[in-house]
Amino acid sequence: MPRPNTMTQALALLLSPIAALGRAVLSLVAELGGLCIFMGKGLWRIVFPSPAWRKIVQQVYFIGVKSVFVIVLIGLFTGMVLGLQGYYTLVKFGSEGLLGAAVALSIIRELGPVLTAIMITGRAGSSMAAEIGIMRISEQIDALSTMGINPLRFLIAPRLAASLVCFPLLTAIFDVVGIGGGYLTGVVLLGINPGVYFDRIDSTVELGDVTGGFVKSLVFALLVAAICCFEGYFTHTRREGFGAKGVSLATTSAVVLSCITILVADYVLTSFLL
Repeated sequence: MPRPNTMTQALALLLSPIAALGRAVLSLVAELGGLCIFMGKGLWRIVFPSPAWRKIVQQVYFIGVKSVFVIVLIGLFTGMVLGLQGYYTLVKFGSEGLLGAAVALSIIRELGPVLTAIMITGRAGSSMAAEIGIMRISEQIDALSTMGINPLRFLIAPRLAASLVCFPLLTAIFDVVGIGGGYLTGVVLLGINPGVYFDRIDSTVELGDVTGGFVKSLVFALLVAAICCFEGYFTHTRREGFGAKGVSLATTSAVVLSCITILVADYVLTSFLL
């Protein structure tokens, strides 16, 4: 029996981590490419051949209207916490009159779009992934294709369109309620002059701040809807599990990836918008 080539074994052992890294990178690139193609096809199906208005309205109700209470609640307490923390920080420098500007800019530029997107991801995004995933494992999506109905137009495009409508509107609600929460804490509880509070907001907040927040919300809407629908749509291709386990893994993956993507995209967009 010939002795094994120890040099070859050592080289293979040395290169195995590099090979594993290469496989991971290739898998990530393939996943991102598939997501981009999936998103592009979904956006195309919003308009062509014609918008599915009834399905879009249903998704606007589900994603938008049913999320209003959560957004109002989170926005109110976010504004109140910002008002409380901001007051006790600014009072050390004798600048408590700037509380209105600090609360408004923090919410409009960052917290409004980001927290709104994360809340919608937890409430509606997880449901998107789970619903589409169940339709996939129960072969309902295959049945749509058999009947000549494009699944992307019937399932994905309405959710993308509804997200693009709902995210900016819910962000606007969050901003207004958050500024109101800062008013409750700063003016009602801590005694700041209400005229000073709103005057600082009026003199500090510019149109570019509001526009930047809405641009972020549109990008987050596209990313969240695409990722959640993508994870549910391709549940059957997961290697970790199939059936009910595959749906649960797809739902978890959709929420985690969406939240991570929101934060990464927020940093990238902020670096361009500032």
